[in-house]
Amino acid sequence: MVNNLRKTDCIVTILVALVAGCSSTTVIDAHVTKPALIDSQDAVVVLGRRSSIEQEIERDFIKCVGKNLSKHAENFYVVPEETFVDGMYPYFENSTAPLDIRDLGKLVKIPEVIQKLQEFKVRYFIWIVGFTERTDENGAMSCAVGPGGGGCFGFATWSDEASYEAHIWDLENLQITAKVSAETQGTSYMPAIFVPIPLLARVQSSACQGMAKQIQTVFR
Repeated sequence: MVNNLRKTDCIVTILVALVAGCSSTTVIDAHVTKPALIDSQDAVVVLGRRSSIEQEIERDFIKCVGKNLSKHAENFYVVPEETFVDGMYPYFENSTAPLDIRDLGKLVKIPEVIQKLQEFKVRYFIWIVGFTERTDENGAMSCAVGPGGGGCFGFATWSDEASYEAHIWDLENLQITAKVSAETQGTSYMPAIFVPIPLLARVQSSACQGMAKQIQTVFR
């Protein structure tokens, strides 16, 4: 009994140490070219860069940034990406969405587009590009099943990296108001003592929250 308790204490100690070490580092950078002028009647929309050539950004990240902006937005409204893209169909689909300010300038000359944008009251587009990827995987894990039961034993680690950049477009003046970048790095762990226990570095979530917080300062 004493030996079993000591083994349990050891396992708990290892897990606590790993949780404490399972952290991430986020670097936020912002370059503001022109103050964002906005009031309670205006809206912004957060969009993932949509292109048939480039890889599309993760929709979860776009939703995360939009939700974080909505929570703290005091002087503007955030239009959900899905609502906006559906309402503007087909102008913001993969093959038709503007890829730069020049393309946006051409798009907003179309009467139907003008009418729909007025209905949404969109003043700013927040275009986001980027990715989250897993790198540097190490360790090993094995699982087995026998007459007395089964389990997994081992230890694995990997590095996670999230890198995103947001371009804030002023629809009224057709200018880039600001650029905000977020880079997060972290290490995740998965010890397995009968059952694998993933201890994840939430790099995408950290990058999302950091980027949203910085974007809020641009609109203030």
